[in-house]
Amino acid sequence: MAETSTDVIKRYLEDAIAAEKSFETQLQGFAAEGDDPVAKAAFHQHALETKQQYERLTARLQSLGGSTSGVKSFLAHVFGLSPKAAQLGHEKEERTTQNLMIAYAVENSELAMYEALATVAEAAGDSQTAALARDIQAEEKATAEKVWALIPGTAVASFERLISGSATGAAATGRTY
Repeated sequence: MAETSTDVIKRYLEDAIAAEKSFETQLQGFAAEGDDPVAKAAFHQHALETKQQYERLTARLQSLGGSTSGVKSFLAHVFGLSPKAAQLGHEKEERTTQNLMIAYAVENSELAMYEALATVAEAAGDSQTAALARDIQAEEKATAEKVWALIPGTAVASFERLISGSATGAAATGRTY
């Protein structure tokens, strides 16, 4: 039996909501760890923005007669933890850089997710969902650019702490990079 266009859009919205809820949890964890106050503040701010995004998505889903799926949310939380496995074997001094790398990857995955949602909504003639997806996609792109800009500084700071054995980094070793 074929799905209706509204059923497909509701499914895409459910997926986006589950992904955003999962990432909000991850961002809260990132904000609580690490040692770079700028990155921690960025993670905290983005967690707040992510919550607003899934609230907007939930409102749209409900306006289409849908409701959030507890199963998808649970699975998204379980699978959302897998990128942290990439940090195994890294030093704690590298945690912020690793978290920024994960955040950048997730932001770009979300760009693709919202492209699919917007495209499907446009094909179905659902301009409200398409506009919402494009708005959130623009927010994700701006966040990805902010995260990208933080990576070099945190990577160098981590490197300097690792090679010097202290928080003073290159200044203590006399090295230049």
